[in-house]
Amino acid sequence: MNIIYAEYNMYRNSIDIYTCAGYMLRIDCNKAEDGIKTTPCSQCALNALAIDEHLEYAKLYLDGTMQIWVRPFQVLCKRLKLI
Repeated sequence: MNIIYAEYNMYRNSIDIYTCAGYMLRIDCNKAEDGIKTTPCSQCALNALAIDEHLEYAKLYLDGTMQIWVRPFQVLCKRLKLI
């Protein structure tokens, strides 16, 4: 799959990925983050990732490594006593 364009769809809270073959893949951010343990700090980081780095967010979701990516933010929040 050759990706040619990705964007955050704020009306659907999703990442829309378009391919050169004419396909569109939509990742629902609510469903992608369902079951992931987050803190307010890590949730903010995930939101920023979805809005600013669409392809990275999609890669983390499709690889199943989103919880691993979130973990350092949880540790940081605990150290700074933000939670």
